[in-house]
Amino acid sequence: MIETIDQVFDTDWHPADFAFDAGVARVFDDMVSRSVPFYHEVQRMQTELAVSLLPAGPSRVYDLGCSTATTLINMAAHPACPAGASFVGIDNAPDMLSRGRAKIAEAGLDERIELSPGELDESLALAGCDMVIMNWTLQFVRPVAREALVRRVASALKPGGVLFLSEKILVAESLLNRLYIEFYYDYKRTHGYSDTEIRNKREALENVLVPYRSDENRTLLLRCGFERIDAFFRWYNFESLVAIKPSPAA
Repeated sequence: MIETIDQVFDTDWHPADFAFDAGVARVFDDMVSRSVPFYHEVQRMQTELAVSLLPAGPSRVYDLGCSTATTLINMAAHPACPAGASFVGIDNAPDMLSRGRAKIAEAGLDERIELSPGELDESLALAGCDMVIMNWTLQFVRPVAREALVRRVASALKPGGVLFLSEKILVAESLLNRLYIEFYYDYKRTHGYSDTEIRNKREALENVLVPYRSDENRTLLLRCGFERIDAFFRWYNFESLVAIKPSPAA
């Protein structure tokens, strides 16, 4: 499959609010790999953690906000992935799902990965599962609705089930927060984005992507019933957490 280079925000026009439309779906894999620091390493680390934490028997994994299914493909194709694991990706963007289905077919994983349209709101219905992944997804959910979504995830997870949560974050110290943002823009420049593209995307994401602080995300997870929480990756204002739902005492 030919990957298209992201030039969505290389324009002098004032950008509209960011949306996962056909234009973004066409270039998304390039966009995310150049916009999320160490994206491929986060994927690698998460994949080896995930397949190590899945039970040996039948299991179900959800990826909420699965975009073009990269995470699910990485897991299903990993040599250590349990044979009984099945994968379900949910996303509300038809163009992203279409791109994902093409990638799944190309990888020969149609029998293991299912993609479904859906909103991450009160209409979301999750069957009992062993793992849920939300990679840079919760930050796009309205803050007032985040706790309800995480509680829904926690309820669906079996005891000992695992949640992976990757997010762009804020930090409480204003000086560090400002520096981290500047370092992030420098990172994007080194990956080929112009100042115009950086500015336009920042404006398009205002009020669409609303990050929390790291401690706010952890408090949310604790409040929703997760007890064992750790950061398996952190780069300035990007963090990836793994959280485990407690099992009943023996």
